[in-house]
Amino acid sequence: MEKKQYELGDIVQMKKQHPCGTNEMEIIRMGMDIRIKCVGCKHSVLVPRAKFESKLKKVLRSSADKGVEPSENGVSGS
Repeated sequence: MEKKQYELGDIVQMKKQHPCGTNEMEIIRMGMDIRIKCVGCKHSVLVPRAKFESKLKKVLRSSADKGVEPSENGVSGS
């Protein structure tokens, strides 16, 4: 089974819905525990990493996809 890749700022889909009705969460802190914030009602929850990984369904939007870093000084090549 492939390990899911996620990082700070990603929007992830969890297996179970939050009581407000959405199952989309934003990762706002990472360490031994992961803090996720509900996209719908902005409630945040601190979850142990192992539990988070077992409850994670998929990564919807990655923070790395939000913008492509421009080259230095806007000039490419030589």
